Amino acid sequence: MKAVRYHAYGDSDVLRVEEAERPTAAPGHVVLKVAGAAFNPVDAMIRAGGFHQFAPVEFPHTPGMDASGTVAETGEGVTGWSVGDAVVASLAINAPGAAAEYIAVPADALAAAPRTVPLADASALPGVGLTAWQGLYEHAKLRSGQRLLVNGAGGGVGRIAVQLAKRAGAEVTATASARSLDRVKAAGADRIVDYTAGPVAEALAGQRFDAVFHLVRTAPEEVARMAELVAEGGVLVSATVPAPEGAGRGVRTEMMSMRGDAGQLAELVALVDAGELTVDVAERLPLAEAKAVHDRFAAGTLAGKTVLVP
Repeated sequence: MKAVRYHAYGDSDVLRVEEAERPTAAPGHVVLKVAGAAFNPVDAMIRAGGFHQFAPVEFPHTPGMDASGTVAETGEGVTGWSVGDAVVASLAINAPGAAAEYIAVPADALAAAPRTVPLADASALPGVGLTAWQGLYEHAKLRSGQRLLVNGAGGGVGRIAVQLAKRAGAEVTATASARSLDRVKAAGADRIVDYTAGPVAEALAGQRFDAVFHLVRTAPEEVARMAELVAEGGVLVSATVPAPEGAGRGVRTEMMSMRGDAGQLAELVALVDAGELTVDVAERLPLAEAKAVHDRFAAGTLAGKTVLVP
């Protein structure tokens, strides 16, 4: 089978599309015929060695934490899934990834794929959906009537977060560039601040939010300034860089890391099929374009969610 792989950490030049042995289904696992493998920024960070100290990968490694596809084989002890089932999954950060024709996945990581979007596009849901869900509902404990600031709403997590927050009854202010303005507006943001026009903390000076969801990779000083926008007793949740400690005024700060959760993923799928959540895919590209996708991400020219299709 064909797979995107790299044999050492490095820049995008280490990525190769090459022949690999098709996996088999170990006990408790299934083999998926991959329909889509969504690109996430963390894929580039893992490739560059940014997580090697706490989540080293085994070489050669295939990138891609988000997968959609159909069950091609089931291992011993697997119940609830049959060959031909359409599914989605969020893979462990250092597990063999989804950018291949076939992958082996723990059966307990699977959720039925949404019926209302193309199967390849469904791979764009797991990672961003779970990050938004856990950040807002578990860490921020968002409630109806609260004021939320989503810093970085133009990305995949941000657009899902805006939709989930509006569904929860929050008033949402979002930061985005002109390039993603229409998508963020369509997600339901009540107010959008163009972060390219000047520092967000200055544009929102004097305002206070019950919760700030920080999704932008910035210097620690910038995150500290975002904490100043949190109302007394409120919370700042960061999914990108460590949140400052000792913000004062009873402000709680948390650094979050997404975890796979098939139950939550199934709830997100149900929202998609009910028309309450939109899966936003900008482009679908063949596996051979993996290096170009990583390069465009590094250059800041990757607009919207990209799905690699075997």
